Amino acid sequence: MEAKDIRTICNVGTGTMGHGTAVMFAKAGYNVRMYGRTLESIERGMKGIRGALETYRTHQLISDEDVPKILARVQGVTSLAEAAQDADFVIESVAEDLPTKQAIFKQLDQLCPERTIFATNTSGLSPTAVAEAISRKDKFVVAHFWNPPHLVPLVEVVPGKYTDQKTVDVTWALMEMIGKKPVALKREALGFIGNRLQLAMLREALYIVQEGIATPEAVDATVRYSLGRRYGVTGPLESADLGGLDIFQNISSYLYKDLCNDPVSSPLLAETVARGDLGSKTGKGFYDWTKPEVLGKLKKDREAVLIEWLQKDKGQK
Repeated sequence: MEAKDIRTICNVGTGTMGHGTAVMFAKAGYNVRMYGRTLESIERGMKGIRGALETYRTHQLISDEDVPKILARVQGVTSLAEAAQDADFVIESVAEDLPTKQAIFKQLDQLCPERTIFATNTSGLSPTAVAEAISRKDKFVVAHFWNPPHLVPLVEVVPGKYTDQKTVDVTWALMEMIGKKPVALKREALGFIGNRLQLAMLREALYIVQEGIATPEAVDATVRYSLGRRYGVTGPLESADLGGLDIFQNISSYLYKDLCNDPVSSPLLAETVARGDLGSKTGKGFYDWTKPEVLGKLKKDREAVLIEWLQKDKGQK
């Protein structure tokens, strides 16, 4: 099966990631069966889809006429068998828990046609481990969408130990067909690419605050007004090429020794979590989020920037 032959999507999950992947496939013209365990979860998923479409419509990424057409392509179902019927491609976004994912795919292995490609939207679990639950391990792959999936273009396509290259190629092509920017890993690795880079930066950011070098505000401002702006155009390796590899080698020769290389979680992070300060969801983390207007403004600002990039991407086609 080629990517062009894919018509029907089995979308497992209705949460933030689940409804986000459903809207991406439906927007691209695919018929989507979105599986949720209850009618309430289906309605939450549909509400999320309607919200994403309203964001698109408001910013002229889709027309008024597109909205009902896209919604008509999504069918919410509470039966996994119904979701799997005639599915060409499965995208799963349930709880980030290995036994839970294995149980879902074990059922899907019995329900889906032989041609079906299985993809998990895990952000870090091993595709080889998840695929242990199924017989057709060669057709199993990670398709890691980034949050929010309707606004962030990246999808990491990650093979497991037994994944056939054809599965990777078809998944990669399908992601392009729904308007994403896929990257394919040569082999699986914990955290894939994005989270390895994200956590490496977070480790050093936490260390800078922990050691009293700078405040959280200074760290975030540094990234926001320098690296963040540059990385929207050039990645770290391109930036190094542009800056001169000899310069970066010279800096690394003395700076690497002073960077944090702790193999365990940051003490500062552990202490903050232990206090119950988990960030915006509890009202406090490294910042005070108790004022709804502050959090609301930040989310709107983030959405506006992501939309601006989507509009630029659309103009480049």
